[in-house]
Amino acid sequence: MRIAQIAPLFEAVPPKLYGGTERVVSWLTEELVAMGHDVTLFASGDSVTAAKLEATWPKALRLDPTILDWFATYYVMLDHVFRQAHKFDILHFHIDYFPNLLFRHQPTPFVTTLHGRLDLPELGVVYRTFPDVPLISISNSQRGPIPDANWMGTVYHGLDRDKLRPLPVENRDYFAFLGRISPEKGIERAIKIAAACNTKLKVAAKVDKADAKYFKAEVEPLLKNANVEFVGEINDDQKSEFLSGAKATMFAIDWPEPFGLVMIESMACGTPVIAMRRGSVPEVMQDGVSGFIVDSLEEAIAAAKRVDTLDRAKVRAYFEKRFTSRRMAEDYLDLYQQLIDARQAPRLRAVGE
Repeated sequence: MRIAQIAPLFEAVPPKLYGGTERVVSWLTEELVAMGHDVTLFASGDSVTAAKLEATWPKALRLDPTILDWFATYYVMLDHVFRQAHKFDILHFHIDYFPNLLFRHQPTPFVTTLHGRLDLPELGVVYRTFPDVPLISISNSQRGPIPDANWMGTVYHGLDRDKLRPLPVENRDYFAFLGRISPEKGIERAIKIAAACNTKLKVAAKVDKADAKYFKAEVEPLLKNANVEFVGEINDDQKSEFLSGAKATMFAIDWPEPFGLVMIESMACGTPVIAMRRGSVPEVMQDGVSGFIVDSLEEAIAAAKRVDTLDRAKVRAYFEKRFTSRRMAEDYLDLYQQLIDARQAPRLRAVGE
């Protein structure tokens, strides 16, 4: 199958450090190539892939301070993809609603995976304006704000089976927090849980410019606690060691998380997750197997104190069963074929047309 993957331009594919959507696009692209498909990746020029790379901007926007209007870079990319659309069997977008207006007027089937939150009121208006554009969710929970959109299916994220692995550790003496520091990600709650358990919390996280004031005012004072170690952003090669060494990963979120890559990254390392029951968590986690799902700070503290009772080999086995990139790629291929078949099916005219 000739497949185009169209990635966001904010980070390279894969990201050098933090970056969720671009990381998933990378795992999917590489798996499709490994399965023998002819894949072209439209992404920033500093991306690295086994597919054919079509660089629509020289480097990731987060690394280019000269970019003042990122919409302009997306217009360039959309035109670049549109001019080559006829070369592909399917176009798979990961850039929200940007392709809707232009690509609904050309013959190549296309689909968009939505990677973010959908509870902003204007998004419902946008997706209902284009009821014929097929969409894929990354969890069933994500669909909640716009259940009447044109959903084709849900495909859960998956990562390379061998990218992250459990490593042997003699003494696991800390909890891990991985990802991004912002109010909804629950860093303050994670610090409180660790303190109540008299256990160190290691924080490997990015601080966006938008969250700098929050970090300075609310989080930085807490980092002075002797039980907190701020590591900063880490890359994929550092995650196995960081997560394998933890007693558990704290996922103390306070928002409707559409998926939560941190959970499956932790499970890949055999490390259980303490997760608040928000958004996709009940779909991704199996309570009592891959970690514990909790409803309050008190429940989280109690769960953290008994996390050593979980079998880390079963945590890894749960990851292998549900969240590998091969399973993700196979699920997407099934949906691609449905779109291709539907586009090729003859249109039956009603009597009298």
